[in-house]
Amino acid sequence: VFNTKRARAPLYPSLDGSFSAARTDTPFRTDEGSFEIGLDAGWEVDLWGGVRAGVAARTAEEAAAAAEYEAARQSIAAQTMQAWFDHAAAGARLDLARRRLASFEDTERSVARRRDAGRASLADLELTRSDTHSAAAAVEARLDERDRAARTLRVLAGAYPDARTKAGTLPDLRRSVPAGLPSDLLRKRPDIDAAYQDIRAADARVQVAHADLFPSFVLTGSAGRTSRVLGDLADDNFTSWSILGGLAAPLFDGGARRAELGAAGKRAEQAYQRYRSVVLGALREVEDALGSETYLQREEAARQRAFAAAREAEARTRRDYELGITELLNLLVAQRQVFSTEEQTINLRASRYKNRTRLALALGKGV
Repeated sequence: VFNTKRARAPLYPSLDGSFSAARTDTPFRTDEGSFEIGLDAGWEVDLWGGVRAGVAARTAEEAAAAAEYEAARQSIAAQTMQAWFDHAAAGARLDLARRRLASFEDTERSVARRRDAGRASLADLELTRSDTHSAAAAVEARLDERDRAARTLRVLAGAYPDARTKAGTLPDLRRSVPAGLPSDLLRKRPDIDAAYQDIRAADARVQVAHADLFPSFVLTGSAGRTSRVLGDLADDNFTSWSILGGLAAPLFDGGARRAELGAAGKRAEQAYQRYRSVVLGALREVEDALGSETYLQREEAARQRAFAAAREAEARTRRDYELGITELLNLLVAQRQVFSTEEQTINLRASRYKNRTRLALALGKGV
């Protein structure tokens, strides 16, 4: 705003006020006093539109700066949302690790009872203990992962990076992305708006450089009063004024103005290429996010079916093991498959939410 006001100032006349007082004392003459008050005005006529083009350039630059600020704000908001999803997913994985530990501990107790009854070997018991200890170690790793995610989220929220933040719960994604999204949504993207405003500013700078090649016309005027007596400054008889018009034209500057005009044109071309690159990048981000949405949705559905099948297989294998018609290793494999598939489902759900955030940014809908 202040830069635009400063660029607009040459469109209006300037006015300066002055007051001076002097006293001289020379040999063989009496002391003499002199008092003067005056106003000086100046105005450069904007014949070629250079000043107006400069105002347009400043206005576009301020609009670009505002758009860049909005882009940075949305980026931080998106990072915070994705950090929240990471934290929620870490909490879900921690809960899963604890349930895995409880499940393997239950299996270990079952094998221990079977061994006491002479229906299981010591090797079977040690095998279940190995899985129990591994599950306990996984709980500690998930605790560390959750706390790290909490600290990241706290920093993005501008708070001290402790781990006191409680993990949320990942909700279900019930609404799908509507088909036929209009490309006009991209116009709301602040990075595209900033690149467009850069083009406008660079184009206006070309006009400024072009206007600088032509003569400038300046009007100056002054009015004032001079007297040896201070009180006489209020008397109209001591008034003086002048008006002057001047024309200045560049004759020789070593090609500096021509070079600046050429450089301004190249900067305008660069601004256009940057704008084109930003638009193409935005389109790629939209296509990537839409494509990932489709594939992640299908993958999550397949993982859920796999999880349901793994749970059914684990239940049947446990019954068969209790009846003595299958080996312990089959039960442990089935247990591992259940928890592994469930963890993959948690990760996929978090990835879908993070991809939705990227899609919202890519479409210019904000977060």
